[in-house]
Amino acid sequence: MTTFRMFYRSRQFAQAIRPHASQEDLALVASILSPAQLELFQQMQMSEQAHSLRVLYALLSQGETNIDLQTAALLHDVGKIRAPLHLWERVLIVLVKAICPGCMQKWGSAANWTSTEGFGWRRPFIVAEQHPRWGAELVAESGASPLVVTVISRHQESFTPSPDAELSLEEILLLKLQSVDNNN
Repeated sequence: MTTFRMFYRSRQFAQAIRPHASQEDLALVASILSPAQLELFQQMQMSEQAHSLRVLYALLSQGETNIDLQTAALLHDVGKIRAPLHLWERVLIVLVKAICPGCMQKWGSAANWTSTEGFGWRRPFIVAEQHPRWGAELVAESGASPLVVTVISRHQESFTPSPDAELSLEEILLLKLQSVDNNN
């Protein structure tokens, strides 16, 4: 793991221990999300809310005004409300991703998992791998646009377009979200 990555993960760990959202933050969230979406956001763990706000603020600092992208930034990890992770599980996920990325996918992927009941030690990996799909389902039920639903469902997907590719709006928004999500 590079020194930068270690610093980034250490900072992320510290932020997870002391997450907070100010009244100003919550007012901004309420101005972007519908009431049903705001309800989903409020069900997220405080550390997930804080992460989503950092992602949103990073996009806003880049001048982003697309409401679908802002909504996706706030709700991209909402699928984790189906099975909230403990801090030690988050640390385990990061370590396994660094040591054995193929194990993450193997232990966490299965198209039909809708919950993590009864999966024992695989639970954190299931959450890590399945939360984009779960989140897309939840935001679709909340009335989000199809674009928001798709961007959330794909936010962890490896996507590197060729330099000469003409990108769709979905792909542009996906790349923007992934860029700030990976740094926050």
